[in-house]
Amino acid sequence: MLNLFISTAHAMAGQPGAGGAQGGGGLAGLFLPMVIVFGIFYFLMIRPQQKQAKKVKAMIEALKKGDEVVTRSGIHGKIHGLADNIVTLEIAENIRIRLNKDQVGYVKQTAAVSGE
Repeated sequence: MLNLFISTAHAMAGQPGAGGAQGGGGLAGLFLPMVIVFGIFYFLMIRPQQKQAKKVKAMIEALKKGDEVVTRSGIHGKIHGLADNIVTLEIAENIRIRLNKDQVGYVKQTAAVSGE
């Protein structure tokens, strides 16, 4: 019974010296799909996240006194003061909180709308 499996394995291995169709190309055949998958991940996931991080960093660097912002936790307020990494946010009249700059979610757009 064992001889049946051994002879089948030899038959599947091919003829010795039959050409280079099976040897050598296996390594490139393994790595090419991995490179393609990495390229897809890069362009669909990594690159857009890097662009978003640059936008957030630019927004945080552009903060100035008087900007109306919303924090990541949903607190609305106006920037009263800025230090190195600290923002003093006025959330109501004479009520101020201090938080890290990176906790600012976005700056509100103050569009001049007539009739308000």
